[in-house]
Amino acid sequence: MSTPLSQPSTPTLKLAATRLGSVTALALLLAPLPLLAQDQPAESDPTSTRSESPASSKTAATSSSAQTDDESTQDVGTADSSDRQSANRTPIPLVPEQPTWDSFHGQLNAQKYSPLDQITADNVGDLEKVWEYHTGDVSDGSGDTPATVWSATPVFANDTIYIGTPFYRLIALDPGTGEEKWSFDTQSSRKALTQPVLKNRGVSYWEAENPVAGEPCQKIVYMGTMDAQLFALDADTGELCKGFADNGVLNVNQWNDTHAKWPLSVLQPPTVVGDHLMLGWAGMDWAYEQAPPGTVFSLDARTGELEWTFQALSEEMRKKSGTANVWTHMSADRENGLLYLPVSSPSPNYWGGNRTEEAPLATSTTAVDIETGEVVWSRQWVHHDIWDYDINAAPTLMDITVDGKEIPALIQATKQGFLFVVNRLTGEDVWPIEERPVPQGDGSVEGEVYAPTQPFPTKPAPLLDQSEKPKVWGLADALGGGQCSRLWDDLTYEGMYTPPTTKGEGALAYPDSAGGVQWGGVAFDPVSQTAIVNTSHIVQTIKLYNREDYEKADSGSGNESGFSPQEGAPYGMRLEVATNWLGMPCWEPPFGELVALDMHTGDVKWRRPVGASQQYGFFMPEKWGSPTIGGPAVTAGGVVFIGASMDAKLRAFSLETGEELWSDQAQAPAVANPSVYEYQGRQYVAFVAGGNTILKDQVGDQVVVYALPEK
Repeated sequence: MSTPLSQPSTPTLKLAATRLGSVTALALLLAPLPLLAQDQPAESDPTSTRSESPASSKTAATSSSAQTDDESTQDVGTADSSDRQSANRTPIPLVPEQPTWDSFHGQLNAQKYSPLDQITADNVGDLEKVWEYHTGDVSDGSGDTPATVWSATPVFANDTIYIGTPFYRLIALDPGTGEEKWSFDTQSSRKALTQPVLKNRGVSYWEAENPVAGEPCQKIVYMGTMDAQLFALDADTGELCKGFADNGVLNVNQWNDTHAKWPLSVLQPPTVVGDHLMLGWAGMDWAYEQAPPGTVFSLDARTGELEWTFQALSEEMRKKSGTANVWTHMSADRENGLLYLPVSSPSPNYWGGNRTEEAPLATSTTAVDIETGEVVWSRQWVHHDIWDYDINAAPTLMDITVDGKEIPALIQATKQGFLFVVNRLTGEDVWPIEERPVPQGDGSVEGEVYAPTQPFPTKPAPLLDQSEKPKVWGLADALGGGQCSRLWDDLTYEGMYTPPTTKGEGALAYPDSAGGVQWGGVAFDPVSQTAIVNTSHIVQTIKLYNREDYEKADSGSGNESGFSPQEGAPYGMRLEVATNWLGMPCWEPPFGELVALDMHTGDVKWRRPVGASQQYGFFMPEKWGSPTIGGPAVTAGGVVFIGASMDAKLRAFSLETGEELWSDQAQAPAVANPSVYEYQGRQYVAFVAGGNTILKDQVGDQVVVYALPEK
């Protein structure tokens, strides 16, 4: 679940901030930090992986070259990776030969790359709005309907734009005009069952390789709901596919058989790999010690029949913990038969005394066999995660040349602002990843056992400096009467991985639980081998309370911030953004940046603040940047497109220099990844501007599409 923006802990200051208005925008900007937390999964254990069909690969423990013997069990590898590389598979290029934007990240490789070059760095300034569409499915939360959060990538397939809405309707639009072709209402409950808001991240698309003439559902669009139903519709007509599950609807909650505290919400559309639907789920963070344990389901795309399941936690840990789920999209290398799972942390999020044994698949990137679900390799990026730093974005797959050697690689962005780069076939380091000692706590939290080391990448360098406590922003401190300085003095911080504490105002967390990088992930230009990533710089405070103190302190929670009980654990928790009484961030800007990396060397090519933050309705200077939710897209025309910022603007940047080349104002922050497509010879760029109340108190229902003027 996401972390809501919070005010200073002193009740008087909270009251003052409330009177000034909860939209105190920079606080809103602060809100992005929790957002990712809200869908988060939990930790995992390699031995728990299961398949309903015979395993096709052996699983063996291996250690990274930088790890000690004691830590070697944190990585799981395969003994037959060389056999896998030489397997007799039909050639399937990593980068599609034709322009493709038929999934959440554009392509299964999660590169968010288009080979279209009609729009270039030279002419992108001429872009004009060619159509827009309003779904009507929007709520600001002021009435009986919860607020909406709309992060749906517009999917282009079958010469159609497909979208899903936060009211759980599927809509098909003409890609050239925006005219509605058909719509379907799932009649799903408009209740925030597992999230503080109504949320939708779009749809998935599948088509038969050899379609049967005259038969329905040879092309299918899928969408899930918060109440754990997965719908399958004929992509041409919008009619339910009667041969899929129960007349077109699959009850995912039928498999919710352990600690069923909430439904297995299908907010992220399934990842379609060949004829398989790879399905994860979202739940509630911070609420319980014991929770539904994370499971990934492989389903037959035609019938919805269960093929295999993946469990990230051991049977023993599943009994006393939970989550370690996959709540975001996945990526896949079809030619090598590998599916890549970004696995989240286990429950409860901020205390791990109930799960002190190793859980190597939790907070990891885990590669599994597409056909069986068998683990091929796994790299854990946070040992014994007690910071809610689950892996929140699909790894981006790429072929890169390093020191003259071609490497089949992937880059995994994390909430910590780290970018881990490994060989996607073996999980081995491309640049060294080092196990380094980390803080061991102040002794105030009973039952906790801390990991002695954590993995740190040597290249690329961290996207933000977490080695020292961020500097207090003088402007915010002055306007707050020294409040920020006093807060900083009362926060524990020993660098990255400072454990939660019961003392003072708690521990300073930087970056926040929503993440230095969020679910939008990394975009990649395979020609120049340039990676593009947006990053937020947000400071939070984390404090644990014993049960008696928690009951006295609990003053409620918002959208991804405030107090949460971790029911069943000895400690409740409070998570807040570090602001003064005016809602201004206490740390120095910039609050968000766009960064380009040369993947030949792992070095930064350029970086620049992106977007403008808002406070009380006023835009702040763009040199301060904005926190961002949602990711970039990159094209062969040398252009990077992104929304994502508080100011609700859509922007284009030069891939080569980082110069801003174009912008336009949208209805609300475009917190979904944009899509790039070609229709009838014309190139288009599409954005969903739906907003997210974690980022800013502004929501929308707009699909807006741009193209160059017709000659």
